[in-house]
Amino acid sequence: MKKLLLTLILIGNLVFAQNDTIAIKKVEFNSGFTYKMLDQNQDLRKINILLEEKKNGTINNNSLIIGTSLISIFDYQHSNTDSKFAYLMRHPTSNNQIGKEVSEAVIHSFQLSITATVNSWISTHAEILYNPEQSFGSGTITDLNRNQLQLRKAFVLIGNLDMFPIYGALGKMDAPFGQMGSVSPFTNTTMWHAFGGLGYGAQIGFAKGGLHAKLMAVQGGAQFRALHTPVGDGTNVPSKINNYVADINYSFNILEDVKLLVGASYLKGSAYCQDFPVTHFSSCKENNPAYTYYGTLSINNRLIVKGGFAKTTKVWKGTYNPAPPLNIFEASKVSSLDVGAKYDLNENGKFKHTISGEFSNFRAGADGAPWERQNQMVLGFATLINNSSKLFAEVFRTDGYAPLNFISGSDDNAPFPAGTTHSLREANSMGIVVGAQISF
Repeated sequence: MKKLLLTLILIGNLVFAQNDTIAIKKVEFNSGFTYKMLDQNQDLRKINILLEEKKNGTINNNSLIIGTSLISIFDYQHSNTDSKFAYLMRHPTSNNQIGKEVSEAVIHSFQLSITATVNSWISTHAEILYNPEQSFGSGTITDLNRNQLQLRKAFVLIGNLDMFPIYGALGKMDAPFGQMGSVSPFTNTTMWHAFGGLGYGAQIGFAKGGLHAKLMAVQGGAQFRALHTPVGDGTNVPSKINNYVADINYSFNILEDVKLLVGASYLKGSAYCQDFPVTHFSSCKENNPAYTYYGTLSINNRLIVKGGFAKTTKVWKGTYNPAPPLNIFEASKVSSLDVGAKYDLNENGKFKHTISGEFSNFRAGADGAPWERQNQMVLGFATLINNSSKLFAEVFRTDGYAPLNFISGSDDNAPFPAGTTHSLREANSMGIVVGAQISF
């Protein structure tokens, strides 16, 4: 940790040694940049995007960029089991999804972003998010508790890759664990839902040639997403810097128009550390590390094939239910697999059409357990307009229903009698989603 702080101080000295004036000279809109920074499911390494956009001269120094992104959708789902919809773009609760069919036409999310490029070295980025569809608030999507604004991400970035290969970031940001982006136009992968971390922390990176390495020190406790380490005294409040994520990847050309990226990551504390019964964001006694390896193949910048695998190093103790008859299923490690591809049907023009297909899963139980696995398959079509907005349609199928909260049941008859669980391996659902993401 001392070495990390020392490196950040050295970078800071380089920053202030430059002749750039630290002042905002203009306020502007940049819809292409906003689309990349606010896209919620494809390239999720936003620090990388900001660094590259500055390096490429796409955004100006001494400027303030204001952007918005609105996603509106219509979707229809059908399940073979009452009130068991595993599609994770909506949280599956009895308040939202009742019966065997659901349909809606709603605002999925709205984002407002402010990005400041103070000079060639210093930048900040902040996002405000409204997302009643995926909020953890109580009640239905009309309940006030689910209709809140939140500061989703906010960080200060110090770095200039044209002059120095090391950069640093401080704030609330995505963890650099694995390849969490999707090839689908709207739907996040099950891998992201299982291992995509978001938390407070300090990050340092090295980028030169095709090599990119990152280390993020994370404030432990039950974080916003998928980053959890015990902080003592039975609390789940993020209050110690005792978690970390390390990532390294390398990209290179196999042929002139064929590029391959391979990488691996390690996470000290994943979300899968609670004892039975499992409840969201509760404290745990010991951390459960995870690792991942991933790759992306790009051909002519039109065909993208990607894949990744992630797994915890220890079993998730909460996946063992001690009450018969469910006590025959031993505790299990948690893993996720993601494989997908997308192809641009045309290269040029204001309208770019893309088709995609993706499979991802979440495995959390022993073979045959009701909470053994949850699979997701998505076929998508999208039209990107002016590199900043898209219209999309997807067809999806899920197999298995294994929500994290009380995944293996409860031990006190509330909400489930002993020896029962709401997870169901045989549940499946199919659906369609049609929508638009407009960024400005």
